[in-house]
Amino acid sequence: MSKLSSREFAVSQDANDPLSKLRERFHIPQHEGEDVMYFTGNSLGLQPKAAKQYIEEELEDWKNLGVEGHVHARRPWMPYHENFTKSLARIVGGKESEVVAIGTLTNNLHLLMVSFYRPTEKRYKILCEAKAFPSDQYALASQARFHGFDPKDAIIEIAPREGEHTIREEDFISAIENHGDEIAMMMVGGVNYYTGQVFDMEKLTKIAQDKGILVGWDLAHGVGNIELKLNEWNVDFAAWCSYKYLNSGPGSIAGIYINEKHHGKKNIPRFEGWWGHDKSSRFAMPDQFEPIPTAEAWQLSNVPVLAMAAHRASLDLFDEVSLDELRARGRRLSNYLREVLHEVAKLTNREIEIITPNNEKESGCQVSVLFPGLGKDLFDKLLAKGVIADWREPHVIRLAPVPMYSSFEDIYRFGETLLATLEEA
Repeated sequence: MSKLSSREFAVSQDANDPLSKLRERFHIPQHEGEDVMYFTGNSLGLQPKAAKQYIEEELEDWKNLGVEGHVHARRPWMPYHENFTKSLARIVGGKESEVVAIGTLTNNLHLLMVSFYRPTEKRYKILCEAKAFPSDQYALASQARFHGFDPKDAIIEIAPREGEHTIREEDFISAIENHGDEIAMMMVGGVNYYTGQVFDMEKLTKIAQDKGILVGWDLAHGVGNIELKLNEWNVDFAAWCSYKYLNSGPGSIAGIYINEKHHGKKNIPRFEGWWGHDKSSRFAMPDQFEPIPTAEAWQLSNVPVLAMAAHRASLDLFDEVSLDELRARGRRLSNYLREVLHEVAKLTNREIEIITPNNEKESGCQVSVLFPGLGKDLFDKLLAKGVIADWREPHVIRLAPVPMYSSFEDIYRFGETLLATLEEA
């Protein structure tokens, strides 16, 4: 291995980056007495050490206060979701009135589509990317069927061209230009889960909206990973989970963004519950729903405090750092990973194909890799040696060095492990 990918180089990169100290704030799983090489924060982020304390504090308040914890807990439960508003608005580039921690990702997408997929006889189609995460595909198809349309007709999927892995922006634009009068909604993953491709959300949102199309983004792989400016981009709605790059625990609370232009409308189609009712009269138990004039109107029930406690522990870490610096560190890590992969390919004379775009505007932390002829067998061998990556059918290994806790030394060790494993094959 070259000087570039030497352990000394990797250690020096970590030592000279003040953000590398964030790693100390996380629990790192172990393998044979060493930290694992953890590259699957795009599936489940690691546990912040403070999460246990935060959850135990809520358990203690529940034990000591019972129902009075709604008002008198150290972080009162009734307005608990408000603890996240400022942090989430900063992360997604929205106003505080436009975001709320709520529900789970696919549930939230369905709730949002109640409001923003309003098909008519002539304008009923949905524009999305092919090979979106399956849950999104299921949600879109079921929404089309719910409204009486055949998904095969109602859904326009934009796929990579033959022989290519990623989607060309011009193919989205062409579909909007050719079918815009028939499309009711565009709903796309801001970062494709399989390839790691980042779409130009600002540009595509404007082009679609100019054709009268409502635009939403699934940010499961974008939030906490790439730069987001949802309000500036005039996005209509967005949803995300918090267990990937936001490190908030398996199945933890998700979140939504709803542009302020859609707030305060009593007649907007929406499934409603009492937690979305005007706060000043909520406990008067009125018969008629009065929406909170913010994204909070889409809330249904009071909040799952124990799950939210871990979320708060993670967001505290985001509050401590510059998001620009965090993204810059992520870029340095993923670039180093690419360099190590290229070097291993040369040393072993094997083909290693990175299918994630290298352009900074089209990629985040994730690096999706093909190892022709090896695939799942190679993945299993790496896993047995302490490399925690992510296998996705039919033949991709996803690697995501996360700037909060991944290190250059992790990547160096991965390079050594990959090299030895390929030489054994």
